[in-house]
Amino acid sequence: MERRGAPNFNKFFLLGMQPPYMAAKVVVYGFSTEGYLLARQMSIKGASVSLIDEMSLSAISLTPEIAKKYASVSSLKEDEPILPLEPIDVAISRAQYLFFAPRIRKIGQDTKTEICSKFKTATSPLKKNSSVIYCVPTGFEGNHENISFLEHVTGFEAGRTVSYYYYPLGGENPELIGSFSGSDEVLAELLSPGKKQREFVPMSSAEHFYAVDLLTRFSTLFSSLEVCKFAQDEQTKADLSSRRFKDVFLDDMVAGMYDLQSLHSSFDAPNTITYIINGSLRGIENYIKRLIDETRSLLKQNHLKASRTTIAVSWTMDKYEMRGDKVDMLRDLTSRLRDSIGDVAAYSEPDSDLFHNERIMVVLVCTQADFERIAENRKEKNLILIKANPLCEVVQ
Repeated sequence: MERRGAPNFNKFFLLGMQPPYMAAKVVVYGFSTEGYLLARQMSIKGASVSLIDEMSLSAISLTPEIAKKYASVSSLKEDEPILPLEPIDVAISRAQYLFFAPRIRKIGQDTKTEICSKFKTATSPLKKNSSVIYCVPTGFEGNHENISFLEHVTGFEAGRTVSYYYYPLGGENPELIGSFSGSDEVLAELLSPGKKQREFVPMSSAEHFYAVDLLTRFSTLFSSLEVCKFAQDEQTKADLSSRRFKDVFLDDMVAGMYDLQSLHSSFDAPNTITYIINGSLRGIENYIKRLIDETRSLLKQNHLKASRTTIAVSWTMDKYEMRGDKVDMLRDLTSRLRDSIGDVAAYSEPDSDLFHNERIMVVLVCTQADFERIAENRKEKNLILIKANPLCEVVQ
């Protein structure tokens, strides 16, 4: 299939007609940050958009007015505006385009079970000639498995009575749309945030492009972590920090681990790609061990007794993110710190208690935003900060 972008719909405006994408009926399954931002973009463009909360199993109508007012799903949830609700099967049965962007919270082998269960719930009510856009990253041939499952659940034939596309969300939205069903001009326009149009490529090409970007990012990260391990003198650490790693924190390192593991599951036997993936995962695991060792060493250097000191882990995270990598890593890090050191308090959102707890003397900071916030307010209390970056910098 040749690459194709979206057409220019300006001619419809010039003729006083409504562009086809403004008549599109869209459902986004998943109350995730990524899903909401996509739903918001399409609603503001003029499409009729419903957003499904997979926890309450209800669909809300996301009007352009609401989409413009609430920039994130968290702000929408916090304000709790009164919005029209309808059963999800009713909303999905009317959808021309169904975007699958759920929150994934299970780990290990349970992840696939969770995704399959939600995908079945999302696609069962679909009507003939609708389109499914799968927004969860997958490994090689993962979309063919999804298509088989979709055909089994709906009874439709992909490419004939139901269309299937691949558009993995996370970070910056992809510029390419993987397609099993050829191009779709309305879909391309819905997904194009501005003048730059999205292009359609064959499914396999989309999977390979995504894998290249993913492996490039993680292999660079893995190399950085390993090199920084050998930086011992303060001048070298200072130079590395100021030039390359000032803004890289554990939050950035963990982002996309789910994607990496999904790609790894594509292979039955070891090969060069699995070596790169295993090396990257092992690099992050070794980094966590080093971070814990640095924390333990810091306590000794400052003569802080573990029995009288609470270690705070500050990692503000978006609880509506599609992937659960960060939630899982925070849980694991906190548990291992408790086993190794003692009393640990985890803060996954900004909390002033961190500054008023007399036992907290050391804070392990896992995001750039957390570091800036705590560094600015720590003057009232002599907190020692450990930046969870490749150099494990200490700020006293």
